[in-house]
Amino acid sequence: MPHLFARITLATLILGVWSATPIQTQSSAPDLFKALEFRHIGPQGNRVVAVAGVPGDPNTLYAGAATGGVFKSNDGGVHWTPIFDDQEALSIGAIAVAPSDASTIWVGTGEAFIRGNISIGNGIYKSTDAGKAWTHVGLDHAGRISRIVVNPRDPNVVYAAAQGHSYGPQPDRGVFRTMDGGKTWERVLFVDENTGAGDLVMDPHNPRILFAGMWQLIIRGWGRESGGPGSGLYMTRDGGATWTHLTGHGLPEAPLGRIGLAIAPSSSSRVYALIETADKGVLWRSDDGGDSWTLVSRDATLNRRPHYYSRMAVLPDNPNEVYFLTQLELHMSIDGGATSKAVREVWPDNHDMWIDPVNPNRLVVANDRYVNVSTNRGRSWLRTGLPIAQMYHVATDNRIPYYVFGNRQDGPAHRRPSNSLTGTQILPGDWTWTGRSESRLT
Repeated sequence: MPHLFARITLATLILGVWSATPIQTQSSAPDLFKALEFRHIGPQGNRVVAVAGVPGDPNTLYAGAATGGVFKSNDGGVHWTPIFDDQEALSIGAIAVAPSDASTIWVGTGEAFIRGNISIGNGIYKSTDAGKAWTHVGLDHAGRISRIVVNPRDPNVVYAAAQGHSYGPQPDRGVFRTMDGGKTWERVLFVDENTGAGDLVMDPHNPRILFAGMWQLIIRGWGRESGGPGSGLYMTRDGGATWTHLTGHGLPEAPLGRIGLAIAPSSSSRVYALIETADKGVLWRSDDGGDSWTLVSRDATLNRRPHYYSRMAVLPDNPNEVYFLTQLELHMSIDGGATSKAVREVWPDNHDMWIDPVNPNRLVVANDRYVNVSTNRGRSWLRTGLPIAQMYHVATDNRIPYYVFGNRQDGPAHRRPSNSLTGTQILPGDWTWTGRSESRLT
């Protein structure tokens, strides 16, 4: 496969090459359009929202797009291949590689990071051959899968955090569990029909211990209602058979909003919780496995626009080294979240992060522009754009060759000639910015 930038183009902006067959009427023969061929023309893509890798394998990476399916890299993030395009849902919410079987990949569909225009999924998919083939394994109506966690000892025991479609009350929300590799699912944590699971983490040393951040959310045409009595932090010590609603002991009082979670792999008694509150704080930390909590930061930078971010990750060899996936920059703390600084080499609007548990120097970040890969603990990054741009509008003019116009999510409006007249592949440099707004063409 040629280098990605030699094939940069997007499925969201597709042009047909017309045949010489004349169009006579609207009721022409049904095979009139069979001669059409499709070609990607760009511009460069954006909105990577899920990443995962294989522990100890420096080459294999997976990335999920908000509306562009799943891509795989076999060379550490330099080249990427789409591996999910034949599936019915291309909106990705979560990716997980089974720790005990690198060939078993789980993908949850539906955008989990909430904004004004988002896509719904149709449940969970599974591959047992490292992404060559996929099987749809249920949770069809879960709407948005925000997180998948796999038992480190058994690839068939899997938990899924389901937010629901979030446009109104529904029962398909909460935490679901399969014990048989996705053949059957059981809803093991349910609060109410307005509350879904926004995040879910598992103790890597004791897979019977999990924490869930439950999020009351309803999306309406005129805005979102985030938070309420349904939101809260829950914990299980028996693999999901029973759950305890954690309140008090240093945690903020209700009502709460979205809750992001992380457990330190080197010391599972260290648990972090990013909690959406009105004015009670931002980051809480437990040093005793969730029994008691301390407010460690009121810095809103760590959790700005919580409905769209609210993620963090802890370095496997240092429980005090934490990365926060934020709106403006990737932020990093070396004192357990008390203070932080921006990692400015990474693009803003960050959503997901995977850290190799075997090699903590290997970091992968998904954001609204690139897949970002570092092999030196964040000192420098390889940034690769995927052909997944979300185009809000498309238009053409009457010049020859005609120009194509489109405005991209989280980027400027673009234009380019439909034919470069050079006989070569369409390159990113063929596009010209025509405006700074993502919501209009000029």
